[in-house]
Amino acid sequence: MLGRMSPTRFRALSTSAATIIGSVSNKLPHLSSAKPLAPVVNALRMHRAAGFTTASNPIPKKEPLAKKVLIVGSGGLSIGQAGEFDYSGSQAIKALKEENVDTILINPNIATVQTSKGLANKVYFLPINPEYIEFVIERERPDGILLTFGGQSALNCGIALEKSGALKKWGVRVLGTPIRTLELTEDRDLFAKALKEIDIPVAESVAVDNVEDAIAAAEKIKFPVIIRSAFALGGLGSGFADNADELRRLATQSLNLSPQILVERSMKGWKEVEYEVVRDALDNCVTVCNMENFDPLGIHTGDSIVVAPSQTLNDEEYHMLRSAAIKIVRHLGVVGECNVQYALNPYSLEYAVIEVNARLSRSSALASKATGYPLAFVAAKIAMGNSLPELRNAVTKSTTANFEPSLDYVVVKIPRWDLAKFAHVGREIGSSMKSVGEVMAIGRTFEEALQKAVRMVDPSLSGFQALPFSDLDNALSVPTDRRLFAVGEAMFEKGYSVDKIHDLTKIDRWFLHKLDNIVQAQIELKKLKKSGNDASFIPTALLHKCKKLGYSDSQIGLLTGTSEPTVRAHRKSAGITPFVKRIDTLAAEFPADTNYLYTTYNASTHDVHFNDNGVMVLGSGVYRIGSSVEFDSSAVGAIRALRDANKKTIMVNYNPETVSTDFDECDRLYFEELGLERVLDIYELENSSGVIVSMGGQLPQNIALPLHQRGVNVLGTSPVDVDRAEDREKFSRVLDSIGVDQPAWKELSSVEDALQFADNVGYPVLVRPSYVLSGAAMNVAHDESTLINFLTLASDVSPDHPVVVTKFIQGSQELDVDCVANDGELLVYAVSQHIEDAGVHSGDATLVIPPVYEGEKGEGAGGVGVRGVTPEIVNAVKVVAEKVAKAFNITGPYNMQLILTRPHVNEGPTTEFSLKVIECNLRASRSLPFISKALDINFVEIAARAITKSPFSHLVPAQDAMLLKRPYKAVKAPIFSWTRLAGADPVLGVEMGSTGEVACFGRDLSEAYFTALLSNHTNFKALPPKAGSSVLLSGDASTDPDVLKHVASRLSSVGYTITTDSERTRDIVESVCGASAVLFEGAAGVQNLIDRKAALSIFKENDISVVFALHGQRAKSVDDAGYLLRRATVDLGVGIVNEPRGAVVLSDAIAEYVAGGRSKFESALSWGEWLA
Repeated sequence: MLGRMSPTRFRALSTSAATIIGSVSNKLPHLSSAKPLAPVVNALRMHRAAGFTTASNPIPKKEPLAKKVLIVGSGGLSIGQAGEFDYSGSQAIKALKEENVDTILINPNIATVQTSKGLANKVYFLPINPEYIEFVIERERPDGILLTFGGQSALNCGIALEKSGALKKWGVRVLGTPIRTLELTEDRDLFAKALKEIDIPVAESVAVDNVEDAIAAAEKIKFPVIIRSAFALGGLGSGFADNADELRRLATQSLNLSPQILVERSMKGWKEVEYEVVRDALDNCVTVCNMENFDPLGIHTGDSIVVAPSQTLNDEEYHMLRSAAIKIVRHLGVVGECNVQYALNPYSLEYAVIEVNARLSRSSALASKATGYPLAFVAAKIAMGNSLPELRNAVTKSTTANFEPSLDYVVVKIPRWDLAKFAHVGREIGSSMKSVGEVMAIGRTFEEALQKAVRMVDPSLSGFQALPFSDLDNALSVPTDRRLFAVGEAMFEKGYSVDKIHDLTKIDRWFLHKLDNIVQAQIELKKLKKSGNDASFIPTALLHKCKKLGYSDSQIGLLTGTSEPTVRAHRKSAGITPFVKRIDTLAAEFPADTNYLYTTYNASTHDVHFNDNGVMVLGSGVYRIGSSVEFDSSAVGAIRALRDANKKTIMVNYNPETVSTDFDECDRLYFEELGLERVLDIYELENSSGVIVSMGGQLPQNIALPLHQRGVNVLGTSPVDVDRAEDREKFSRVLDSIGVDQPAWKELSSVEDALQFADNVGYPVLVRPSYVLSGAAMNVAHDESTLINFLTLASDVSPDHPVVVTKFIQGSQELDVDCVANDGELLVYAVSQHIEDAGVHSGDATLVIPPVYEGEKGEGAGGVGVRGVTPEIVNAVKVVAEKVAKAFNITGPYNMQLILTRPHVNEGPTTEFSLKVIECNLRASRSLPFISKALDINFVEIAARAITKSPFSHLVPAQDAMLLKRPYKAVKAPIFSWTRLAGADPVLGVEMGSTGEVACFGRDLSEAYFTALLSNHTNFKALPPKAGSSVLLSGDASTDPDVLKHVASRLSSVGYTITTDSERTRDIVESVCGASAVLFEGAAGVQNLIDRKAALSIFKENDISVVFALHGQRAKSVDDAGYLLRRATVDLGVGIVNEPRGAVVLSDAIAEYVAGGRSKFESALSWGEWLA
């Protein structure tokens, strides 16, 4: 058996055997001297004989270490802390429920699966900060707390609660890794000292807490250096500095985000390697997965292409780092899961530890999905007092958790960036993470996995390919989000050698030679180039070779002058089809029963039989701006609903951060592409009974019509009707035909026509491409030149579909309506209200449900703040929803946004209003989990059952949900990652920029809004702001003076000092708050904003705690005073409010809390209590 193994598989399996032998040596002393190459089978046999498998020799059940456990979530998704914590937290809750432990979850991220009914016993939608966590502890009195499943946010809160004495006061035990260990790994100085105690090398470094000490440390270490922030996630506040000026600028910003930074020797160009390690309290220890970065050191691992298992390490390097990882984890006292990151000199055995994360991390999620080892589940079990030999691997069902996986496949992770969405943001990547998501591809070769991964990241890419660069050498030597394609340009187009590319990039030659294999195959394909509808001229051997190298049918068609359907037909006629293989953790050497599947052309047999005829649910794919955890929540909800209805389920998704890719959510899971080719392959192999495309967001929706045209049974709304809704021109004509109003519109036939239309209706106008997500290339044009520019951009983004230009209506309100219909009949609907005026993308808007009605507390007065709606308006929205459901014969979920226009409130009482539809998506929406949980109606389950013709009437409320009087409001607020995106302008607009969301409940709008904004961990550090501190008000010629006056009046009345950006703003507000300081007047003010040191000094001298940047005009350049103030506010870690309606609501809320009329503790109710 051993002779047939590859070196990598042999090494991993023999390591597993050694681990097992070590774990049982206390019970079987003669094993401690076992020979290193003792047969693996004997080791396993002895392991089982020793009584460590629960299947054949059960171990008596132990009492868990706690009976009631508080699990601290991670909050809203942001760059550096994303969906991986929904996965890990969900697994932790499942593990604790198996132990019959009462689970309490605090997490304001309402879009997550972990906050759904049926998981935790109680859920609190509250801020992740020490104050609110202690509120929950006081109310619930748990005897245990889990801190390692909520990312850096949870970990920091736990350390703070320990230091304050709150955990001791309430008798709460920290489960799993102890607080002291967490402090050791987070405090950079303590961490370095701890590793030196066991002779583990760390980079030469000095911990400092001020800029001058940072300069002195760098001069001692010698430039270049890297700055790392303590207690920060995703490399926030880190970066490289080549000289004192760069260091001063970087250290100033970093120390505003973190109390301590580490000045460290730079090892740019070394290899970066990671090990995932699990340890229990009895000191059993296994390395679950090792990974290496395709990119050399210098790029945050979250922004790196990552390969598992490592491909370029020799045996000595592998075992050296593995042994060091175990030594580190044992010395630090980790109990649970841990990630160890190394820098490895490519020319010697010199290495240094970069970082240790003693918690579940992004890498943990990847390692878990890559190996089939349920890391989060096992870590939670260990935290409750179980040992590794006692636990069975819940994925394989045939091994204990005290077993190291071995892989007979290669996994490639590629990050997803959305940097192009943000003006003024550079594309360079480095030690501070910028990516918003990631994909995981599986293949039997690196080439196969890499090409899959590229298509997963961006469906517009065909695979590894070239993109043009004006300065190719610079694009190779300076890492950006597109460097892989610079390598492609160098190889495909410029003929650069592997050695030359290596010299410029420091990417290991092994990877470059593998990429060259792809290049050589392409050269062969191009020689055959013809045109027509027949691909039989492609030699079968070459076609098979290309498929083994990861080429798609579309890619081959493009290179040979044919088409995807033509290549597919030729391939299938030649008998070249993919095989389905299992991720079984045991390299197929021992029996395993898993439902983790992938397809490959580098095989000759299937690992499974295809008898289920299950329903396929297409997942959301990679998280990106516009498609995030809310779509995974809907996909998981659909899967659960179908399983409850006794239907076999097949999930297709490739996002390792998701719950939908957990081993226990569906009957079969394909870690595969969501493109047309692969979905057809799986549909045909599984003989699926149908495909649901409406739960995973825009990506599945985009292939609905092509699937339908190829004979696939697409369940729910017909793809023909979906196309009528997605195509802007067709959709607008349907609305006209059913008498539903919409803004004046025109399909783009020429630039001249568009310009004439804009002249007729008047500027501003909105450019709207079709089949796009998150408002991509959607822009408001205020004049002719910007309209021409935006039309070109929209045509580039959506070249196969029409672009529509519509009248942009200013000063109106916006409403969202989420619905489910069956055969064109409306079943259930929910109307939510935008706090902001129309013109802010719905994904960036703050939503409230139930909406604020006229006369309710929270409605703005005198035309400022939020204007209430009426029952007649809500009913009119319902009528529109009914008409649309019928016109498109909808079965399943759909969402619309409508513009509400009324005479100004100052014109007196009126019943006049108009509604215009501006958007309609015949799929699950971003807001669906929010409204479902806010109203306690499972929209997804109703939709999934309607789609599959399963009984659903018992789930539909007997009474109109919008007529029911509710004693609360729920507010959903967006999460922005401005601090991550240097140069990005913190403003709201028609194209989405948020990375996540949170939602909280309150007795009225004021309370719910206040709590939701405090839940935004990327913005406000404290609310209300520090007593007696200053508030900075800023505006421009478009800012409503009444809003500025209202904010100044309310905040000054409760003791805040009002300062202003300019004399103009001061002149507006001084009548309500007295004279105020002017901080950034004229050219001198602009210069002070550009100079971060000067800006910091001004902010500190004036004790600025929050900035109301209420500019109505977009910045046209980086010299704009408004832009500079917004950017400085973010860079200096000060809370920012950038929208007038929200500014009014927040200032009212702050005044209420400061004046003593509100207590935060009163809003600290569980979800169930709000709904009761």
